[in-house]
Amino acid sequence: MRVLIAMQKKPQALIALTLSVLACAASAQSITPEGLRAECAAKHQPQLDAKGQAANEYRFVYYKGQYRGEPQAGQALACAEAQYAAYLDTQDPARVLSAYPTAAGRPSVSK
Repeated sequence: MRVLIAMQKKPQALIALTLSVLACAASAQSITPEGLRAECAAKHQPQLDAKGQAANEYRFVYYKGQYRGEPQAGQALACAEAQYAAYLDTQDPARVLSAYPTAAGRPSVSK
């Protein structure tokens, strides 16, 4: 009740509060699960030596037994599910919560 009375007396405070809420909502909407997956893929790119690779040689990348794909120039390989779950555990909880508000579909590390 006191907050409402103070807000009525100071319209600048109400405007500042409204703008801060809108700014938080706008920044939260920009984070998506696809964006977090892209960040994970960029962080965990496999390092392959180019010396031993012939022009007609195929390379397939595995992470802890899970097939990740074939590296191609200009394209990042997707993170494996366990790798992505471990990446989410290292990120800011507010960013992860904005991408997965109900935690539905968020991968978790099995213990």
